[in-house]
Amino acid sequence: MKKSLLVAAISLIALAPGCAKNSEESETAAAEPAKLSAEEALDLAIAGEQRSEEERARDQFRHPKETLLFFGVEPDMTIVEVWPGGGWYTNIIAPFLAKGGGIYIAAGLNPEASEGQARAVAEFSGKFANDPSLYGNVRQTILDGDAPIASPGSADMVLTFRNVHNWLAQGKAEENFKKFYEALKPGGVLGVVEHRAREDATAEQEKSSGYVREATVIALAEAAGFDLDSSSEINANPLDTKDHPYGVWTLKPTRRSSAVRGVEEPGFDRAKYDAIGESDRMTLKFRKPLAADGALMQ
Repeated sequence: MKKSLLVAAISLIALAPGCAKNSEESETAAAEPAKLSAEEALDLAIAGEQRSEEERARDQFRHPKETLLFFGVEPDMTIVEVWPGGGWYTNIIAPFLAKGGGIYIAAGLNPEASEGQARAVAEFSGKFANDPSLYGNVRQTILDGDAPIASPGSADMVLTFRNVHNWLAQGKAEENFKKFYEALKPGGVLGVVEHRAREDATAEQEKSSGYVREATVIALAEAAGFDLDSSSEINANPLDTKDHPYGVWTLKPTRRSSAVRGVEEPGFDRAKYDAIGESDRMTLKFRKPLAADGALMQ
């Protein structure tokens, strides 16, 4: 009987260190929050209180979750958004990255170019760069000029939403696509969303209407060195006839019209254009290639 008790005691002593270790591991695991997937992190950012009701109302046209997942965003990436404007996408991407340890870079306007651009940059900085608890360490660079939009080869992804038509009109599209290429790591992604013109549109129509041919965007990217990875119809709108009197700006959200002192010209049907919603858009994913032997491109 005494021998049995001694054996049992020795067994308990032998097991005790392992049991304590397992207990410690369990407590550590319980203390550490589970890592969110990209989809879960996006859901939180999109549902966040930092987004206004006006911003949320546009989700049905801009499809932020589907679009960003198509491009392949991850919370620990370094992502450059080019010309973020008022920050519609910034309000999603920056909090998404802040939670996962990623870096958000806004390659924006040149504050020295005009008072309007200086004011826009100041407003953006005041809203996003001054709230690190929500948006993380938002970095700001300038697209215009010789300076890079990010350190060469440092970005996992460069994104631009509805801006290519502006660069075509300015004659800077080729130059800007080269900057995107230089900023990206080998294998990095360039994501482009743009108002889509009919394929028979002329170069002059692309500059004046706000709509750009898909072939034009692909040619710009490939000339800069990118490969087309894939395309999506996430942001397509078959109701958009693309023949509006004030180009793409006839549609929401700009809603340009013939109104003078609140009175429309005869024959202008605002309800007709509002019923279309926002524009038909291409969604294109490009990659900076690797060398043929698998080595990293510089």
